[in-house]
This record gives sequence, C-alpha cells and structure tokens, in this order.
Amino acid sequence: MKIEIMDTTLRDGEQTPGVAFTDSEKFNIARILLEEVKVDRIEVASARISKGEMDAVKMITAWCKEKDYLDRVEVLGFVDGRVSVNWLIEAGARVINLLCKGSLNHVTNQLRKTPEQHLEDIKSVIRYANDNNVKVNVYLEDWSNGMKNSPEYVFRMVEELREENVMRFMLPDTLGILNPYEAYEFCGTMTRKYPDLRFDFHAHNDYDLAVANTFMAAKAGFTGIHTTVNGLGERTGNTTLSSIIGVLRDHYKEVEISVEENRLNKISKIVEAFSGVRIPANKPIIGENVFTQTCGVHADGDNKGNLYYNDLMPERFGRLRKYALGKTSGKASILKNLEELGIELDKEAIAKVTERIVELGDKKENITTEDLPFIISDVLGSRFISEKIKIRNYYICHAKDLSPVATLSIEISGEVYEETATGDGQYDAFMKALGKIYTQLKKPLPALTDYIVTIPPGGKTNALVETVITWQLDREFKTRGLDSDQTASAIKATVKMLNLIEKEYDMHAKELS
Repeated sequence: MKIEIMDTTLRDGEQTPGVAFTDSEKFNIARILLEEVKVDRIEVASARISKGEMDAVKMITAWCKEKDYLDRVEVLGFVDGRVSVNWLIEAGARVINLLCKGSLNHVTNQLRKTPEQHLEDIKSVIRYANDNNVKVNVYLEDWSNGMKNSPEYVFRMVEELREENVMRFMLPDTLGILNPYEAYEFCGTMTRKYPDLRFDFHAHNDYDLAVANTFMAAKAGFTGIHTTVNGLGERTGNTTLSSIIGVLRDHYKEVEISVEENRLNKISKIVEAFSGVRIPANKPIIGENVFTQTCGVHADGDNKGNLYYNDLMPERFGRLRKYALGKTSGKASILKNLEELGIELDKEAIAKVTERIVELGDKKENITTEDLPFIISDVLGSRFISEKIKIRNYYICHAKDLSPVATLSIEISGEVYEETATGDGQYDAFMKALGKIYTQLKKPLPALTDYIVTIPPGGKTNALVETVITWQLDREFKTRGLDSDQTASAIKATVKMLNLIEKEYDMHAKELS
C-alpha cells in the first residue's frame, strides 16, 4: 500500500507563533520538499490571507507548472461562495483543500447553522470549483471531537459529500485530543465504513502523541498523512516529517513511501534557519544530540560490534555518529574522536587526555571533537596542533549609520598579511578581510553554517561569552572561543578553525609530494 505524504509546513507550519516565511523562503522550501525530499504533496498557503501569500503561491505554481507538479500543490480554502476558489485560480493553483466543519459542535456554535445549511454551502463551493477545473479535497475540521461526540453527524457529512466530486477526505485531530487507541479505532471505523474513499490524517501534538496517532492512522488503512518539517505548527505543532518517516519505514515495512530519507536533515536545517525556531538537541532523527553517544560504556560497546546501534543509522539521514567528550567519557569515546581526527596516541597518553577531559567535564565545559588537538597539546606538550596561524592585530569599528569595518593583520607560516573590509556586522567585516587574504593564498575557507553564542544564566555585562561556530569544508566540524567580548570570542573560534584546516592542507600537500 502506498502512503502519500502531504507536508503542510508552508501553511499549518507557518501558524507557529512568530514564523512568517518570505516569498523566496516559501519557494525554496517548496522546491526542496517536492524535488529533493520527494514528498507527494505540499499545502502552501491559506486563500485570502494577504497579497504576500498570493505572491508566494504564484511563484511556486509558476515553477510547478514547468515541472508538471501542479497537482501536487494544494491551498487551504474556505466555504465562502466563490471567493476562495477565485483566489486560488488567480494564484495559479488547481487543488483546493476545503475547510468544512467535522463536528456538530462547530457547526451549531461557530457557524450557527444547521448541518443541512452547511452541506448546501459546501456543495455550492465544490461545484463551482469543479466547473473551473479546480480539484477538491475536504477537511472535516474538529473531526476527532466529531467522532467522540457526534459520530452520526460525521457519517452524514461523508455520505453526502461522497456524491460530489471530492478526491480525499482529510480528517484532523484539530485540538490534539486523541490517544493512539482512539486514533486507531476512529480511523478504522472510517476505512471499514467507506472502503472506497481516500482518507488523510492530520494530527496535532498537544499530548506529544502526533507521531504515534499518525502511525495508528496508517495502520488503520489511511492512505495519506500530513506532516510539517521539524513539527512546526500552532500550539505544540504537527506530526514531524522526519519522525514519522523513520517510524513508518522501520515499524510498518509493508507500506511504500516516496520520501528520500537522506534529504530530511537538509530540509530540517533550512526550515530551522528560515523559521528562526531552533530544533531541540534531543529531537529524534534531526536533533544535534540524536546520533551522539555520551556514555563511555556505549562507545566501548560500539567498538566491540556496534552493540548500541539500532535501525536508525545516522547515514540513512545524511548524518554521522558522534561520541561526546565530557565527564562520562571513557577511553573508547576518546579513541573514536581521535580516529575521526586521524590522531594516534599510546595508552599512557590516552589516560592523561581522558583525565583532563573528565576534569573539564566536571566544570561543565562544552568540549567538541575539534577541541581535542588543543587538549592534547596542552596535556602532552606535543605539537598535534601547531599555531602556524596567529592574529598579530585587528581593528574593528562600528559607527552609527556606517558599515562596520575591520582591518586584520595575520601571520601565516611566518608571512604577514593585512587587509581591510566592510561587512554587515563586526564579525562579518573581519571574515571578509580574512577572505581577501585567503583569496590571495588561493585557499578555500570553510562555510560558516551555524553560530551559537552562550552567556551563563544571570551573567553580568562582564560575563564570559562562549561562541561555538559550525563550519563545513568536506566535513562538518565545530570550534569554540571564550572571551569577555562576543566578537573576540568568535575570532578565537575562527583562529582555531584556521589552524585545523592548515594542518589538513599540510597533510594533503605531503600526500601529493
């Protein structure tokens, strides 16, 4: 059985408080979801909302028309006569998801209409849409409460509307009230009673059960499920795309799903950046810590036959397994990190390095793999990380109504280079000056992919600032800086990065010679 994935990040996901995607952001999310992640359908907007919404949909539909994807693009519409359908036509879309009432309570108390009146209004919109070559799916809003409190109303809605030209009945747990047993029971009732109809399930996560309830809807025979990237959505959000794909692939192997798992991490990071909503570190599949083993016993088990692996292998999702460094690190964790860096140490050296890492962990230090060479150098007095690159001096200025400017003097293998540049901020100006120098040297600089600044809780104006920067150059890695000044902290992290990549350049040059 094929299960269609309909992602509604651009419609329901945008109802997350504080989230509003630009036209360009909406277009790029839509493009990646359809072309790379390969979800079956996307819901991109609500009709009538704004001119910006119209412009974004036009941009998406113009591209989808060229790609022959228009039937995969859907817009939420309302029972408002011809208004929503006309809006949709102007936007270039041709599938409307018509928002109808799925519980008697909503019809009588919100619309203040009888079921008969509501049905006539719905049928009028469906017929107008069909007359204008617009396909119709029907949302039965508050369906879960309808099944609990007014099931006969739900059945009547389906039985009357099935006589119209409706492609799918989309059944939401609008208030996130269901548990998995109820989801399976109610969804099973629908598929048994109407085996010839296509049903979608749309879950909300108020009890943290959206993924579980969606899984049970699929088990009950629903052929469509709704998701959002990173679980965005109003209140507690919707079913997380990455999580439900992992669950279905590993726990319901009989179904066919089109989604490309190895693109899930990419779209998650893009939506995180565009939305400004951080992914929790422990979020399944996509969180920072998900494929990181912290306990030394686990690292030891992995060295002895992958004893702590499950089916959720990081490579499936375009990620790598990491071994955290801290007070619970053992020799096995250190060995895993040394292996990643290509460093070999004897047993005595490993014992000394492990002791220092545990000591730092007790102080709640955030230790990264890339800190390891500096720790080794400090503990053993070795030259695993030689400082071939040193900042001799820098001057950074930020004046009101003027672009920040940075002048940098840097020593690389005994040679001194100086450059000046402007930027959007002080650190950006510094990086642009550095970029000019590296262009002269014909050496690439890593791309900065993430930048996190941490100040201790309750910190004063003179508190130390920790900056952790994530870089991408062939592989992803992090460096950390600590200073009382935020820009200086970032520069320290950058100098660490420069020395690390310089070591890799030297190793590469030796291999070529």
